[in-house]
Amino acid sequence: MDIPASSPTYGQEGLWGCYYGWAPPATPQLNSPEGFPNAFQTPYQCQMNTYQPGPAAANPAPHSSPTGALARPAAGASYKAQSPSEKGPQPESKAASPSSESRYGLDPQLLPSAVQVMQEDQRQWEGKTFGAHAPSALPPLSTTDCIIEDKGNASPRFIRCTTYSFPCEALSAQQSHLPLGAIVTPLARQHKAERPVPVCEEGEFLRGCGECGAYMCPSMDWQDCGQRFHCPFCGKFTEVPWPQYQHTGSHGRRVDSDQRPELSLGSYEILQQNKEEAACLLLAVDVSGASLRAGQLESICQQLHSLLDTVYRAEGTEQCALRVGLLTYDHRVHLYNLSANLSRPSMLVVMETDELELPLSDGLLVPLGECKHIIQSVLQQIPLFSPEPQHSTSIPQDTVISTGLKILQEVGCPGKLLLFHSSALSESPNRTASSGIFSSNKPKSLFQASDSAISLAKACVSQGCSVHLFLFAQQDVGGAWPGDIPHLTGGGLFSYSSLLSKLEKERLHSDLTKIVQTVTAYKAQLRVFSSKELSVSGCYGSFIPSACPGLVAMAALDWHTALALEFTHSKALSEGRGVAIQVAVSYTSPNGEKRTRVHSLSLRCSASLLDTFRNSQAETLLTFYCKKMYCAVVERPLQCLREELQAEVTELLASYRKIGCTTPVSSGQLVLPVFLKALPVFVNSLRKSEVMLPGVRSSVHQRLLQRSRLLSMDTGGTVTHFYPQLLSLCVGDERPRVGEVVRCSASSLDPCGLYLAYRPSALVLWVGHGVSRQALMELFGNSCFSLVTTGEIKLSTLDTPLSVHVRTLIDTLQSNSAFTVTLKVVKQGDSCEDSMQCCLVEDKSPNGGASYADFLYHIHINSLRLLV
Repeated sequence: MDIPASSPTYGQEGLWGCYYGWAPPATPQLNSPEGFPNAFQTPYQCQMNTYQPGPAAANPAPHSSPTGALARPAAGASYKAQSPSEKGPQPESKAASPSSESRYGLDPQLLPSAVQVMQEDQRQWEGKTFGAHAPSALPPLSTTDCIIEDKGNASPRFIRCTTYSFPCEALSAQQSHLPLGAIVTPLARQHKAERPVPVCEEGEFLRGCGECGAYMCPSMDWQDCGQRFHCPFCGKFTEVPWPQYQHTGSHGRRVDSDQRPELSLGSYEILQQNKEEAACLLLAVDVSGASLRAGQLESICQQLHSLLDTVYRAEGTEQCALRVGLLTYDHRVHLYNLSANLSRPSMLVVMETDELELPLSDGLLVPLGECKHIIQSVLQQIPLFSPEPQHSTSIPQDTVISTGLKILQEVGCPGKLLLFHSSALSESPNRTASSGIFSSNKPKSLFQASDSAISLAKACVSQGCSVHLFLFAQQDVGGAWPGDIPHLTGGGLFSYSSLLSKLEKERLHSDLTKIVQTVTAYKAQLRVFSSKELSVSGCYGSFIPSACPGLVAMAALDWHTALALEFTHSKALSEGRGVAIQVAVSYTSPNGEKRTRVHSLSLRCSASLLDTFRNSQAETLLTFYCKKMYCAVVERPLQCLREELQAEVTELLASYRKIGCTTPVSSGQLVLPVFLKALPVFVNSLRKSEVMLPGVRSSVHQRLLQRSRLLSMDTGGTVTHFYPQLLSLCVGDERPRVGEVVRCSASSLDPCGLYLAYRPSALVLWVGHGVSRQALMELFGNSCFSLVTTGEIKLSTLDTPLSVHVRTLIDTLQSNSAFTVTLKVVKQGDSCEDSMQCCLVEDKSPNGGASYADFLYHIHINSLRLLV
């Protein structure tokens, strides 16, 4: 049903005739509960109608694949949506799942396919290079594996817009209901074949606007033979210092533009001359009585011992310069003097933790090359501590974080604080508001951090202290959620059931390695500049909001940290000048260098809303909606947010139907911009996520953790979360495939097949009851279906093609995530199959969310009613 790439209408609106025979007798309600009880319930047969719209779009249609290199098609191969008719005769044992059936009689396999959109984009850009020219054309999807070359505009890896053609008028933007936004990932990881972001010395680069402070970029308009330039962000002129003057050529560009990154590239970095203190690593370990009795302390110390060895070897030098510190705590705080001139380390016990004062500053943070053997000897002694019966619990986590912050402030350096907590969670006595569900009187307090947590997080941001909290005894419900400070400081929350399990030990080791080896920017200050006709009206992400949306402070950020920007018109835009956006991030590198990374983007603007729709992308809209809605849950009821999101998408489709159809269209035809075909399934998955629609089995802490991770997740990770990769490994007696992608629906699962479902928070291997004995033997070393072990496991290392293929695929998927998830094996018909159902986002969800077919039907009806 999707328009093929060879069609002359590709790049324009797509129409699906799936609602014939319907004539609405009355206006259905625009906002209705999840089950849509107010929608018309007569079933209709899906049919296909041909339609020839207006002139072709200016930009060609990109094609894509959700797995990048993992889903490269073989020569001559073609990808198609896995509908039953395309797969040929099916086994008699295969029955349609009730969760995948539409209550309105629609065939879900005939609806617009997100998988097909991604696969087409991948085929379009396979082996090609996208040139980021100014003004920017519609780029490849974030899930597409291709090379991007900076030709004067920032790469879409760094800045990705909801539309690449802004409306000229504010009224037009309101009528379209298409948000004008951008997803910014300042330190995004580039393709290995792409040129790294060039670095300019502070004294050599051309300074930018003297009025607004914007940095130099190719959008600056040179005047008077290069003596001054016009700033597109404030509209003022700035004179060029005589020592840096160069005349302009026939095209109005300086003759030295190609030799200066700030004049020819959309992204560059400025290295300042002054340096600050290098970042450090501070370890805090819970040694309370409860922690000692839990029996996990020895495993924690062994993991830290191994971590220090890894860091020491990674430095590649005998004298590792990374400064490391250690502290332990129970009902008191224990500091350690690790100076190399001492015969043995000394422990200092701090009794008063309410107004903590450090007894010394020297020796608390020491280069690892000097103190590695000392720290490791202390780690060997920690499990031998004797618990105190009268003090079984530990001090609150906020107190430990405050102690670590004071150490960093005393030394004057940023760094990462790794806190390992094994006892029950406790709240600070002066905590004024709890994020616990039972101690809350208002719904918004479930997601709202306490005043004391925000105050402490602000202090951490000022110092560049990134907090990573590891929990080994997390409470499922009630009490305070300890993830607010890690979430607001660019860190993370990691919870483990028990380190007595080998799987949990390996997961902890993997998480620690990723945290330490990830290159991090500290004390980041992000500033946004836009054309004077636009203003930054909102900024959404994992940080503490400020009074100015265009100015954000963060304790730390890395390659997967992203935030969303929203723009509104202050004046009418000019089609001749277009739109200019610039994001500048000033930060301190791990070795103390002060740097500023600048990303500049030039876009078109148009008086025609058709250009705005045809140059938009569904995945960017999904990421924007996710960050905006997840920030809004702090203050607004979830039901209102779900209804608002549904209404926005409904009005968006109605607006496009009104302006995008050049000839009369039947009411039974669904009209969508081709690049927004996947938007309904994305939005429906967002609406019924655990954060927006909690289910019976939804844990409060799981919802809070999911929200905190998605607020900082980039576009590629967000798309994979809300539309997981469902990879077919083998079906029947076929040989293993290279991860062929199918739709996230139960109807796509063949009982004779093996499927791997991946999202950043889950990794599920589904085993059908009809899988061949040979496939079971190759993958599990056991040919009997009933004897296959289910639950969280690690696949056996077998020297078989299927085993090697699956383990390599899992390792590749895990390498792109900021945290590690454990593989869960699920057999068809098992009680634990709910974990697989959560990944089948096109079906009805276990928490009561509507299926993709029902949601699309509902918004289609409501969009028609808006046009009556």
